Amino acid sequence: MGNDKTNMIVAIALSLAVLLGWNYFIAAPRVEQQRQAALQDKAASSTVDGVPSPSPKEGGPANPVPGTLPNTQGAVEPREAVIARAPRVTIDTPALAGSIALKGGRIDDVSLKNYHETVDDKSPRIVLLSPTGTANPYYAEFGWVGQNTGPLPNGDTVWTADGTTLASGKPVTLTYDNGAGLLFKRVIAVDDKFMFTVRDEVENKGTKAVNLYPYGLVSRWGKPHTQGYYVLHEGMIGVLGADGLQEYTYDHLAKEPALGNVSTKGKSWTGVTGGFVGITDKYWAAATIPDQSAAYTGSFTERTDGATKVYQANVLGGVQTVEPGATASATQQLFAGAKEVNTINNYQKDLGIKQFDLMIDWGWFHFITKPMFRALDFFFHLFGNFGVAILVVTLCLKTLFLPIANKSYKSMAKMKAVQPEMASIRERYGDDKVKQQQAMMELYKKEKINPVAGCWPVLIQIPVFFALYKVLFITIEMRHAPFFGWIQDLAAPDPTNILNLFGLLPFAAPDLFHLGVWPIIMGITMFVQMKMNPAPPDPVQAQIFTFMPIVFTFMLGSFPAGLVIYWAWNNTLSVIQQYVIMRRNGVKVELWDNLSGMFKKKPAGKNAVAKS
Repeated sequence: MGNDKTNMIVAIALSLAVLLGWNYFIAAPRVEQQRQAALQDKAASSTVDGVPSPSPKEGGPANPVPGTLPNTQGAVEPREAVIARAPRVTIDTPALAGSIALKGGRIDDVSLKNYHETVDDKSPRIVLLSPTGTANPYYAEFGWVGQNTGPLPNGDTVWTADGTTLASGKPVTLTYDNGAGLLFKRVIAVDDKFMFTVRDEVENKGTKAVNLYPYGLVSRWGKPHTQGYYVLHEGMIGVLGADGLQEYTYDHLAKEPALGNVSTKGKSWTGVTGGFVGITDKYWAAATIPDQSAAYTGSFTERTDGATKVYQANVLGGVQTVEPGATASATQQLFAGAKEVNTINNYQKDLGIKQFDLMIDWGWFHFITKPMFRALDFFFHLFGNFGVAILVVTLCLKTLFLPIANKSYKSMAKMKAVQPEMASIRERYGDDKVKQQQAMMELYKKEKINPVAGCWPVLIQIPVFFALYKVLFITIEMRHAPFFGWIQDLAAPDPTNILNLFGLLPFAAPDLFHLGVWPIIMGITMFVQMKMNPAPPDPVQAQIFTFMPIVFTFMLGSFPAGLVIYWAWNNTLSVIQQYVIMRRNGVKVELWDNLSGMFKKKPAGKNAVAKS
């Protein structure tokens, strides 16, 4: 009875792992959409605190949300044609290529030199930012807003540059005179990674004081394709002072109340100090970062521009009064690049950006996912291969949990040693389950056996499995990271498929039945591990254990190859560990008998059950 209970608990745990894994990684996006819809309905029916008044006070900004005035996209042209049409300052750093438009002064042309669309280094570079007039405008803009100031720089302003190339350690200065007494200067610098520094200055050459508000924004035209996984946030992201991390999907913004004007919806936070606002994809992001010591208003907005939805992350600084003959300035930063873990962390540390590390979606279980990544990253730098790092980290985890696993396997070994006595108890008490259970408990107490100890290795493995999946899924370091042989991307599924004999047959197998080499290896290791134990006497349990490796094999067929490699390696180590412990405890290893028994005709009747 005790062994039955243990087997049943393990079977339930494995079944739960399947169900949880499938729902968490595959089916949950639909659940998340429903949850977001409920949140949106709730938000739409509530009022928003701290939203700037649509009717600003005298001297205040004409529009409390910068950059949301109508600006029709017009005809769409090829990206190269749009970039070539207007004068620009070239961006050329070790990590970035692109340009800054002198018309508008926007940072609107950025591609990533070290990242490509596929594993082939000759494939096109990742394009992050693009100007208006292209199919998918996505840009950063900085400047001033106010009233009674004369013309202020906007998207149509033509600036004058003092250089032709922006490079690391080589800033450029843009200049614009509004002809009404205000001289604007914009000094743009960039480091060797992904951080721009933008210093806006205004000199008042007129006879009256003016009130100006510095702003920065990231604007994206059109809703991009999103993967829609619950474990990944894509859309608006920011850390807004004491309000902490704020994440809004593109669909979420559509249900927010009007903000600033009737065509703009969104969410605003006032009196914020520290943090950032931006737009994030799975691996890339663009975010504007205000002065970390000055108060500002941060907002996420959506507006309709013709048939196009425009999504923005905005920062609006406090008023600066510029007296005649005086100068005002505001410094902001722009992150535009890949969400590399070490780069993000260094920016947080060196620039003092509040919780900038949350730009990477570590999730609720960050206390597991972050250390998991750190361990993988350490061994990657040691061995130069993330696949090898996964193998080494798995070995380290097995060593760390060795006392628990040993205790579990020893208890399982004792269970096997008393199988004859357990069978005798079943025969002695027949259908009297109460007496049978009492006798079993006495036997456990006498032999010092914990009947549920066998569940611990499975339960320990589940959070590790989830953490590794999260790391493989969200961190750009895993993107296009090769292992050996045919695995050139640990973050993607095994590209081989048994249906076309792993590429030998000249046709592409359907993704629905994708089953590669590594998932099959994983299934075999799981099958062997289960066959280390005697077959459960209950036919239902036996069927569950028989089909469990098959279910896992097909389920993990579409999972990242790195995760499948981990599972296969972990199973292999568990088999070795269990074999050694069983032999040390003088318990027969059932593996060979179970394997050979699969090909023999099983005897019928009551004795067959007893012998099993």
